[in-house]
Amino acid sequence: MTQNTRIVIVGASSAIAEHCARQWAEQPEHAAGRQLHFVLVGRDADKLNAIAADLLVRNPSVTSQAECTDFSCADTIGKTVAHIVKDGTPDIVLIAHGTLPDQQQCQQDLSAAVDAMHINGLSPVLFAEAFAGPMQAANTGTIAIIGSVAGDRGRKSNYVYGAAKGLVTRYAQGLQHRLAGSGVNIVLIKPGPTDTPMTAHLKQAGARLTPAEDVAAAIVRGVNKGSPVVYAPAKWWLIMMIIRHLPRFVFNKMDI
Repeated sequence: MTQNTRIVIVGASSAIAEHCARQWAEQPEHAAGRQLHFVLVGRDADKLNAIAADLLVRNPSVTSQAECTDFSCADTIGKTVAHIVKDGTPDIVLIAHGTLPDQQQCQQDLSAAVDAMHINGLSPVLFAEAFAGPMQAANTGTIAIIGSVAGDRGRKSNYVYGAAKGLVTRYAQGLQHRLAGSGVNIVLIKPGPTDTPMTAHLKQAGARLTPAEDVAAAIVRGVNKGSPVVYAPAKWWLIMMIIRHLPRFVFNKMDI
């Protein structure tokens, strides 16, 4: 990172995003007093301000600003990004917002399916596209988009969510192709099941979940390196490779 680093986090109040912000703030080069500025984008000003206060405690040299926006409106997303980039091209953009919809509800209520597809697929893509132009013009920076292992192969337990994350995957691949050879890195992040408030019901049902801070550590490492794809934890690369390549007659017998 440069001495003066500007990090934009879209969906900053999500558990994974908050842990990423903490880890960036506590990195030695920033703890030593180098300038680090966060732009925290979300829908709840109180939550964003609380995160900013926490980051300041962790690193007194950190500065932050909160940007509240509508994640569902393309025009608003474009205006929000234009407002952010007028103050300078970000070094890092982390796009981290999303929800975990109920698959049965999505099957029974098309409006729920629309909402799930939009917030988990289309909205992250629109944010990335809005940042891509200015960052390409400046020929610098990293855009990191959180997808999911669920996007690697559709499964009956969460295929609406998986389809939205599959959209993110294909979009990120296209953006990587567009910006290949430029100074802009695109990092696609694929977390496995993670212990956050969004997955509390899975934890209660006995699911084994990775701590959010561990997933954040993998993300921060991958973003700092500019890795094209980050599975978090790394074991999911092997797990999903196997799942992707299972023959259909075997896969269709699995209750997953």
